[in-house]
Amino acid sequence: MIPADLLLHAYRSGAFPMAVPSGEIAWFSPDPRAIIPVDDRFHIPHGLRRTLKKNTFEVRINAAFEDVMRGCAQRDETWISGEIFASYVNLHRLGHAHSVEAWRDGKLAGGLYGVALGGVFFGESMFHRETDASKVALVGLVARMRERGFTLLDTQWNTPHLRTFGTVEIPRTKYVRLLKAALAAECRFA
Repeated sequence: MIPADLLLHAYRSGAFPMAVPSGEIAWFSPDPRAIIPVDDRFHIPHGLRRTLKKNTFEVRINAAFEDVMRGCAQRDETWISGEIFASYVNLHRLGHAHSVEAWRDGKLAGGLYGVALGGVFFGESMFHRETDASKVALVGLVARMRERGFTLLDTQWNTPHLRTFGTVEIPRTKYVRLLKAALAAECRFA
């Protein structure tokens, strides 16, 4: 298991771990870095707005952290090894890692997890079992961040999926400045 103090130090420095195909842990700090603005630039796609109006899903926080991680890991190719899984479960028990979940009819339909430090949420992974469930969890995450005073949502890399929410790429130097300022904030996610 990766020691919690090492993981937290890495996040505060702008780095994060992933298991590579060999199973070893590698550390990354992409340049450019992808972030989702949590201000009015956060974009909710039109189709998702319709889903949200229907109140199909209930958003919960930290109700099923390990199940969310398992859902995220159930892919043909995953960077969530046993060591990564155990390390983030430990961070969750220590109050640093969190899940945002979309539930439907009492069943976990999708969600995401990440690490919260200061005013930053470092998004790690998301999954869905039902259409739009992970997207609803992301909207729930941004709402939680806004109400708790968080200012930086780090998505690490940009993807076509995340781009629909207004993800932008910024140079590492700018990211480090934003990270430093956001880490100085005293916010509580849970």
